[in-house]
Amino acid sequence: MTTVCLVGDPETDLRFELLSRETAREALATYDLRAPFDNSLALDTVSLGAAVSLCNDLNWYLVRFVDEVLIREPSVDPDEWLSRDLATAVRNDAVRREETDRFLKVYGLEAGRLVAPMYLARSDDAALPEYDLRDVEETVHVRVTREEFEG
Repeated sequence: MTTVCLVGDPETDLRFELLSRETAREALATYDLRAPFDNSLALDTVSLGAAVSLCNDLNWYLVRFVDEVLIREPSVDPDEWLSRDLATAVRNDAVRREETDRFLKVYGLEAGRLVAPMYLARSDDAALPEYDLRDVEETVHVRVTREEFEG
């Protein structure tokens, strides 16, 4: 199963905004919704392609109410998330699954909320630098495209 997690803009109630609109509500109706982080909505799809397609279907709402789209595909990595752009590139065979681990956006997790993202790059055999922007309970790793990393 591929997991999609939509992380809401802090100024909006993401669940309310999505479920109060007919088109988004219908697109989400068949999924078991949960909230792994504050102001987030997560669901499982059958594949990476289905996850990307759902995000495309919801794009109008994502642009308005979502800060971050995270997609976790176990065949890429069971613990790290992919950005929407990277997930799309993998689905379209523009990037091979085994080539997705170089660039990361690492969030701190503080009281259930994603905070202070930090961009890190993995180098050959060196350990990944530690998250040091603030003291947090744990971190959430999101693999990103080179363009997202450099942008």
